[in-house]
Amino acid sequence: MKSIEERVVLQAPIDEVWNILADISRCDWLPTVNHVEVEGDCRVFEMEGMGKIKEKIIEINHQNKILKYSAIETRTPIDHHLACMQLNAISDSSTELNWSTEIEPEIFAEAIRQGMLVSAEGLKKVLTER
Repeated sequence: MKSIEERVVLQAPIDEVWNILADISRCDWLPTVNHVEVEGDCRVFEMEGMGKIKEKIIEINHQNKILKYSAIETRTPIDHHLACMQLNAISDSSTELNWSTEIEPEIFAEAIRQGMLVSAEGLKKVLTER
């Protein structure tokens, strides 16, 4: 199993960033996703280059600003996927996003990493346009 971790500093207050991440139906910060459907505790979407993905939302912790999810249906079979996005306030106007993902098989790790980086840039863009 491969573990990936990205840390990104965002120039926005923690609550503003959290309002975006905690709204699991929102996709404006995901550059390769045009629409998200929420089905119970899952979100379903099409991602460019990856096809249809269904993610189970495991935890939305508003107090600690943690979102955990797992891809449970993908075009290519995966044995294990678990992602965690956690926010930490750096100051009143900046926030650190710590985004980690476990993936098996490891062959998908670099594609996952690139998706995380593209999405982090999308999040920065949405926050800049606010």
